[in-house]
Amino acid sequence: MSNDFSGWMRERQERVELALERLLPDAGHIPKPLHTAMRHSTLGGGKRIRPLLAYAAGEIGAADLRHVDNAACALELIHVYSLVHDDLPCMDNDVLRRGKPTCHVAFGEPTALLAGDSLQSLAFECLASDTPGEHPARQIEMIRILAHASGSFGMAGGQAIDLGSVGVDLTLPELEFMHILKTGALISAAVQLGSLCGTELNPEHSNALKRYAHCVGLAFQVVDDVLDATGDSHQLGKTAGKDAEHDKPTYVSLMGIAAARELATDLHQQAIDAIAKLPGSDRLADLAHFILQRTS
Repeated sequence: MSNDFSGWMRERQERVELALERLLPDAGHIPKPLHTAMRHSTLGGGKRIRPLLAYAAGEIGAADLRHVDNAACALELIHVYSLVHDDLPCMDNDVLRRGKPTCHVAFGEPTALLAGDSLQSLAFECLASDTPGEHPARQIEMIRILAHASGSFGMAGGQAIDLGSVGVDLTLPELEFMHILKTGALISAAVQLGSLCGTELNPEHSNALKRYAHCVGLAFQVVDDVLDATGDSHQLGKTAGKDAEHDKPTYVSLMGIAAARELATDLHQQAIDAIAKLPGSDRLADLAHFILQRTS
């Protein structure tokens, strides 16, 4: 990783945190419990991987940071809404997220459901906001990309396959397809949205970004599966070992820990190779290294 990557990452994390703080409704506004739940789930936690990818992709086209802020917030709001709903008893029934009680544990199931719904709506409101210098046609395209990545052909569809695969022996291609939707779709959207905030890229560069996003998205999930099997709840900020406990198919259950780690390393290298000739992609390369090496 670049010597100054840690500083860049910290600065961008703080930037999107402040933007989310401004964007989210104040906890004092009626309905107070709903707005408190939205802020509880969104602020003060998480690595902000998807916003970071958007900021990094934006650098390729010298994007205005104000435009990337909107994309970064929208991506994080969609991600958080998915976590709030995934943690519900009807889904994964988890009690810990980002080192805090999950939304339904802290505020009850009805409020958690509404908080997730509201975060999703706020994401699209954010993308559609009137920002000076923004291109309306690109805003529409960004809304379309995020909507597709979030729906039945993306994140929600992947979750549906995941729920239907408990106790099922999936093949490696089936497992990969599930995670291309469940995890990879929003990560790919992050790279696309960030790049759309800058100058238009030529087809070769766009294809390089798509290949990078595909490989990084899968690598993220493989590492996640390894961490779930080898980490502890305090380290991860969420319940460790839940995949094995619920008999869910993972890269670890299918391949074993050593082979899964090897796959993550190979995907990381493919991601690096994809952008090797892409000007201004240093931060994307740094993020690929960070995703591979993360411990939580």
